[in-house]
Amino acid sequence: MTESTAPQSEHRTVLLRGGDVHSPADPFATAMVVERGHVAWVGSEGAADAFASGVDDVIDLDGALVTPAFTDAHVHTTSTGLALTGLDLSGAATLPEALGLVRSYVAAHPADRVVLGHGWDATRWPEQRPPTRAELDAAADGRAVYLPRVDVHSAVVSTALLDLVPQAASLDGYRPDAPLTGAAHHAVRAAAHGAVSPRQRAGAQRAALAHAASLGIGTVHECGGPDISDEEDFISLLKLAAGERGPRVFGYWAEQVGDEKDARRIRELGAVGAAGDLFVDGSLGSHTACLHEPYADAPVTGAAHLDAAQIAAHVAACTEAGLQAGFHAIGDAALTAVVQGVRAAAGKVGLGRVRAARHRVEHAEMLTPETVAAFAELGLTASVQPAFDAAWGGEEGMYARRLGAARARTLNPYAALLRAGVPLAFGSDSPVTPLDPWGTVRAAAFHQTLEHRISVRAGFTAHTRGGWRAVGRDDAGTLVPGAPADYAVWRTEELVVQAPDDRVARWSTDPRSGTPGLPDLSPGGDLPVCLRTVVFGQTVYVRPNE
Repeated sequence: MTESTAPQSEHRTVLLRGGDVHSPADPFATAMVVERGHVAWVGSEGAADAFASGVDDVIDLDGALVTPAFTDAHVHTTSTGLALTGLDLSGAATLPEALGLVRSYVAAHPADRVVLGHGWDATRWPEQRPPTRAELDAAADGRAVYLPRVDVHSAVVSTALLDLVPQAASLDGYRPDAPLTGAAHHAVRAAAHGAVSPRQRAGAQRAALAHAASLGIGTVHECGGPDISDEEDFISLLKLAAGERGPRVFGYWAEQVGDEKDARRIRELGAVGAAGDLFVDGSLGSHTACLHEPYADAPVTGAAHLDAAQIAAHVAACTEAGLQAGFHAIGDAALTAVVQGVRAAAGKVGLGRVRAARHRVEHAEMLTPETVAAFAELGLTASVQPAFDAAWGGEEGMYARRLGAARARTLNPYAALLRAGVPLAFGSDSPVTPLDPWGTVRAAAFHQTLEHRISVRAGFTAHTRGGWRAVGRDDAGTLVPGAPADYAVWRTEELVVQAPDDRVARWSTDPRSGTPGLPDLSPGGDLPVCLRTVVFGQTVYVRPNE
């Protein structure tokens, strides 16, 4: 694994006091001591006096809340940074507005070899269609432009960019005047990202990690792979994160493993697993998620990139090599293939070994009761993104348009997963949806389909301990003595304890509750503001003027 840590000589012993410390060791804790990069003690304000003379620094929390730092279990770091620093179309309300943003950006950045944009979503526009190539060419003024859809599974591109990738016209997924998908999209994406200089790339990576730190995120899982980025981007990110203060990065490389030699190469890249976006299918928004029955708004069933036999071979090889495996799977047919493949691998190498490996599935949106039960049986971790439901769920959302209301209501069944004992790890898939940890927890707690809602506490656990468990670590993501000192300090309103029926009880000192409080995340209210983020005892973010 790759961790962003400082030399032990730089660690100082710190006492935090005068706030609320979210810790299962003491639900009423108001103070914490950090020593040598780990939590040394958690307890009450009165007992903290015994430590005051032996610490290097004392931080007066002034009533602030201290929690474990968040882990975002699915991030594309360089793409996130490029979206933060480049052409962002996510706020465009109409097609003409999006084209106007392209035109302005092109004019303001004459030196960019390829203009990279992100975030358009035609389902939110009154025109209900993406730009044509002719419209994009006019806005681009002859420049090479790559504009992936918000889900990054299709893209509109200018003629000048296609001229750089002539083979794209002969690849699957090419359509003369429609968004590119499949192999054609992968080819133009590789060309577009290949135009990013090492300096631009490092700047984007630093911007993404700094933004994550400002949101109380202490760890990200980078989901790279040959169809997502390239080895140079992946290796450079891990090296940058290891050498600078900031969120730690665990890297996943999405490439199939056939034997120990392949597994060794994955490890040599610095990856903790051959997982992440190893595509079994595509996305619902681009009509490429693989379904058992056709889409409601198109006579297609999506794209199947791996079948059950290929999945089984990958899982068996990874398990034999002691390497974590995983897949991107969204549609119900894709998820059926995953559980069939993993079950076949378990029949070959043993169910116990498969469960112990903690293989993972990204997104896992269109689950059925049968596939939920199979996830529990096989020990699969569901690495999921609650912001997807907030963005595209509901009776009038994109999911309902793509699938029909009845099928859409089955998506992202977090409560069913938890009842079945399936481990959850929360993430953003940034830049598909923004880095926003408290917003992610809120989206899960107030899922647009009532029966899929989970408690704030369960969502918070999935976004902290869940991410650590997903990389095989059970000793982190919580503030107890001995755990890594990854924490965030928040300015927030009063704390509450959420009941299973979504009611909230105001925080009290009744010792019978025995449950640490969390911020009230009811829709419409303000989310907590991050004041400080610390990774392995090292401060990586302090809010200005605090």
